[in-house]
Amino acid sequence: MRPAARPTLRIFPTTLWEYPSQHYDSSNTSPPCPNPRPKRAGFEMQGSKDYVGATPGWVIWQVLQRYTREGDTILDPMCGSGTTLDVCQDLNRRGMGFDLNPQRPEIRRADARKIPMPDSSADFVFIDPPYSTHIDYSDDPGCIGKLDAGGEDGGEAYFDAMARVIGEIHRVLKDRRNMALYVSDSFRKGKGPAADRFMPIGFELFGLMCRRFRPIDIICVVRKNQKIERGNWRRAAEEGNFFLRGFNYLFLMKKEETRTARGDETRGPRKV
Repeated sequence: MRPAARPTLRIFPTTLWEYPSQHYDSSNTSPPCPNPRPKRAGFEMQGSKDYVGATPGWVIWQVLQRYTREGDTILDPMCGSGTTLDVCQDLNRRGMGFDLNPQRPEIRRADARKIPMPDSSADFVFIDPPYSTHIDYSDDPGCIGKLDAGGEDGGEAYFDAMARVIGEIHRVLKDRRNMALYVSDSFRKGKGPAADRFMPIGFELFGLMCRRFRPIDIICVVRKNQKIERGNWRRAAEEGNFFLRGFNYLFLMKKEETRTARGDETRGPRKV
């Protein structure tokens, strides 16, 4: 059976993004991708469909269309299965991917807390970090995905590690260029109301980024998830009186060293 045709992907004009599938067909985008990749099984994929926790290619396509140009160097320091690299290829950008557990030859092994790139060398940074310990990304004991954002230390180790990652992103990003961080909050159901744990990971990371970057906007990214309507997901949420995660944050930030040096943070907004 041939896969259903994907709708034409255009620039989303609002801060609410709902995407129809994990992958897009670069021949069915507006404007068309200048360098579409060969199709596999009748359609294109960005990254691997088997990679747990993969970033939607639609989201990366949106931010690269808005904030980058052909030939720009795009960094993803937690590259996973390489979704960012595939979108960069579609759009004629130069993708640089690093990960503690590289899934393909184009991805270099590196810790996002020590990115092997010179200062001010990236035109844009996209990152989709671990949302606490829900996914086993790597056997490496230094993996940030092994740090609990709701642990006995109150998440201190996780957020300290992410603060170092954000510092590295600031170092390698060129002045007056943008970055995007894609993340979700987390909730852990315990054996009683007192044991339930909500982890506002998005708010915490947004606060860390605001120490170094100027906020551009916050996007709410949603997708109709049919699995929630099946099995025990809905029943568990209703009976346990908790909420399933229904959206991700996409935080858009801008590096402005000259702005900080002049001390003009109180002035009106600038053109992005």
